[in-house]
Amino acid sequence: MMRVLTFAAAAFALAACATAAPPPYGAASSATSAGYSETQIESTRYFVTFRAPAGADAARLEDYALLRAAELTLASGREWFWVDRRTLDGQNEGRRSGPSLGIGVGGGSGSYGRHSGASVGVGMTFPLGQNNQGVQARGATYEIRFGEGVKPDDANAYDARSTQQAIRSRISSGG
Repeated sequence: MMRVLTFAAAAFALAACATAAPPPYGAASSATSAGYSETQIESTRYFVTFRAPAGADAARLEDYALLRAAELTLASGREWFWVDRRTLDGQNEGRRSGPSLGIGVGGGSGSYGRHSGASVGVGMTFPLGQNNQGVQARGATYEIRFGEGVKPDDANAYDARSTQQAIRSRISSGG
């Protein structure tokens, strides 16, 4: 029984280490390093990317890309931006993972002299914990353009100031 408990503790510790935390918000030092970067396409149009080369929660990467888009918009003297296209790089779907304990009984047969025997196998798995991870990705890229005039009432149009405040609030609260 002590071996089972030791194994379970080791599995929990390993599962805790396996979840990749997103990198801190900041500029990327190179094209392949973690952080945000932008590429100007036209005077009011950009590709904004946030990368986590080891992978991270896609929703967090998208938040970071939106935050950078809001910062660029405000720095340009504009109040809102429009997202034309969204891309997740290196995306994989959410998967169920986590430690589990398996108990198996093998089977076999044999004979010794005049005696023979047979056995039947039974298997059972007990989930010790469940970690339903969301979608993971290595990067989120948004194609944005700065808006002029009144912001349209559309899901792809973002008020830069309120977007920036909302995302910074989520980041600081750990959510």
